[in-house]
Amino acid sequence: MERYLERRSYIERISAGRGDTDVIKVITGMRRCGKSVLLQMYSDELIKTGVPKENIIQVNFENFEYQGIKDKDLLNEFLSKRITTDDPYYVLLDEIQNVEGWELTLSGLVSMGNCDVYITGSNSDMLSSKLATHISGRHVEIRVFPLSLSEFMRMHEYSDGEAAMRDYLEYGGLPGIDLSRGSRYVMDYLEGVYSTIVIKDVLRHVNVRDPSKVRAIARFLFSNIGNITNKASIAKETGLSESTVGMYLDAMEEAFLVLQCNRYDAVGKKLLRTNSKYYVMDLGLRKAASDLVAGTDLSRPLENVVYVELLRRGYKVRVGSYRDSEVDFIASRDGEIEYYQVCQTLMTDGTRERETRALMRPADSYPKTVLTLDRFGLGNDNGIMIRNVVDWLLERSYAS
Repeated sequence: MERYLERRSYIERISAGRGDTDVIKVITGMRRCGKSVLLQMYSDELIKTGVPKENIIQVNFENFEYQGIKDKDLLNEFLSKRITTDDPYYVLLDEIQNVEGWELTLSGLVSMGNCDVYITGSNSDMLSSKLATHISGRHVEIRVFPLSLSEFMRMHEYSDGEAAMRDYLEYGGLPGIDLSRGSRYVMDYLEGVYSTIVIKDVLRHVNVRDPSKVRAIARFLFSNIGNITNKASIAKETGLSESTVGMYLDAMEEAFLVLQCNRYDAVGKKLLRTNSKYYVMDLGLRKAASDLVAGTDLSRPLENVVYVELLRRGYKVRVGSYRDSEVDFIASRDGEIEYYQVCQTLMTDGTRERETRALMRPADSYPKTVLTLDRFGLGNDNGIMIRNVVDWLLERSYAS
């Protein structure tokens, strides 16, 4: 299967910077989340609007023909042969981190004045720190996530949202998985992606070759998504030092393998940095990397899906701490706040009262929502909306 999904919202965000030659457009995200395809789609769109092909310079440094470009001098030589006039050029450089000294090349392109530059990369810290140093902050970041549930349904031609959700929780949303080839093949593919991220984006960043430590930390985090933890707890469970754990955690976050969600003391109005929750960018990688057996408790995977979806929708997300209770997510965007609890079902004894009670703690009028797999008992419960999580993910209105 060689099927590509048009992800229009990303194309529009990339296109918003077209013609701004003073600003580098930085497209980030974990490996195999679709950055290269988006760059190709943008190139195709440029051609459709009349840009001559020779004025589009597109390079993927992981492709065979360009793997020899290892440093800025070779890259400068390559580009100088193609930028031959004062006409506008569109320079699209994919997985730029593979080129030593790439940031100096970009600085030179910006100074030329006629180059509209777009880059992709799989390490957020490396890109942002080097760009800030050499480009004086003249860049915008467009973060690409794995497929949403809606995109997953379109990609794999589901007509039933519930069936799509089951497979989405199992295999995740990387665009490259081919469900028609069977579960074993999909898991082999995901294991390969995970190993590549560990080797190329985590170990290379910390300049270490032995993957055993990062795999031990990843197994612990993947088995404990949504649980409050800290470096000391991880060190105790893995037998590593806290400093080692901290180094690898930073590298794993920068490679978009795991996501840290800080707790927010809603009473004291301050961030709590000593304990956090960790989630995985893609649940398929979680299963492939940790040998987890599918179970009936889906609460944590559901929580993971909701967290990533809130980030995808542009929210800043924290865990809400209220002394003796906790709100799963406090999500803020454009000055507005929303509260979310995530629960597999509200049908068990005491669950509905417990989940809604936590949302009663914030003494404000911002929207409060419980997301569940339930299809019964939905609606407004004393000002708290009880919603089916599949409908919420697909952005269906409650009435539907």
